[in-house]
Amino acid sequence: MAKKNIFTDAFGNLYFLKRLIIFVLGMVSYRRFNGFNKLKISGTENLIDLPDSNVLFVSNHQTYFADVAAMYHAFCAVNNGYLNSIKNPIYLLNPKVDFYYVAAEETMNKGFMTKIFKLAGAITVKRTWRAEGHNVNRMVDLSEVENIMKALDNGWVITFPQGTTSAFAQGRKGTAKLVKSQKPIVIPIKINGFRRAFDKKGLRVKVTGCKPTMEFKPALDIDYEKDDSRTIMHKIMVAIEQTEDFNVLHDYDEERKAQKTEVKNQ
Repeated sequence: MAKKNIFTDAFGNLYFLKRLIIFVLGMVSYRRFNGFNKLKISGTENLIDLPDSNVLFVSNHQTYFADVAAMYHAFCAVNNGYLNSIKNPIYLLNPKVDFYYVAAEETMNKGFMTKIFKLAGAITVKRTWRAEGHNVNRMVDLSEVENIMKALDNGWVITFPQGTTSAFAQGRKGTAKLVKSQKPIVIPIKINGFRRAFDKKGLRVKVTGCKPTMEFKPALDIDYEKDDSRTIMHKIMVAIEQTEDFNVLHDYDEERKAQKTEVKNQ
């Protein structure tokens, strides 16, 4: 696996350019999380003693970019000693640069701004089940898996195991397989309120006065030898609160479906 050096990250991106991009995007997005809307962060004490590499963050997903932008703020703040707070944006002068996030290739190739976001640390992957609004069935690109492993070998990685912004969507087994093979420390993140505060892309403030939340939970207890992929995925989905047990509308929706079916059969 390639290694970073004092000038570039593991993928050959210049650190000074990444620092500049993170600073500029951080300043532009700052008021979205500490002005128009007040982001409430909790659990960052769970990040203090983490190693510099082989840490995998797993999170539910609500917008394309606002979720990741908020995580950048949180990581940079913790990197400078600010816990559960992003009130002092001076932390953007010393950002955490060895941080990467997994994103859909088709999303990151749309427009100039998304390409700038890509330079900040995106690891692009092609969805194996959906592309450009259509269902597909294609093989995993092993070079993309190698890129994620390279990022883990050299820093922290955030992935969204559901692969979609839809709530309570099924977790994709690729995340569990990665955990099984790479044996990273797995930190769950539970976010809420981003879907209400921002548009789907996460570039536009939809409603002001919201209080989105981001909770960093303790590392998952995983037996890398005994736990199979299904068990690991279940632990992840429970930790990010995306199983049906957390869906308070599930019973209501099921009742409505049953009522509609009964009416049709009458």
